[in-house]
Amino acid sequence: MAKRQVLTIPGVPHHSNPIPHGAKIGNMVYSSAISGADPDTGELPEDAEAQAWNTFKNIRLLMAEAGGTVDDIIKFSVSLRDEAARKFVNEAWLDMYPDENNRPARHTQDAKINPRYFVQIEVIAVLGET
Repeated sequence: MAKRQVLTIPGVPHHSNPIPHGAKIGNMVYSSAISGADPDTGELPEDAEAQAWNTFKNIRLLMAEAGGTVDDIIKFSVSLRDEAARKFVNEAWLDMYPDENNRPARHTQDAKINPRYFVQIEVIAVLGET
């Protein structure tokens, strides 16, 4: 039987619910909703741009905790509180994945998420397959 490894993002608190930032079994990684708290301070910025960039930084940190990289991610599920945040998500996305022929699948939707957050992202990754 596979053993589950709980994943946390160093420096990022998960106050609202008693859940990990992600979980890994074997080479599969699933995240919870990753938000834009600053991993250096634990604080949540009040603007959409900083939250978007921090969210992508936190995804990198989560993947490192899992023993992988963002190249192992196969699917992004992006939830936006406000459509205006899409611009910043796209900028951070293109920074992470500049090659249009080497990007994971992505679904972005407007969602009713905690009003403190402009963006939350969930990822699915398969380690060692890229």
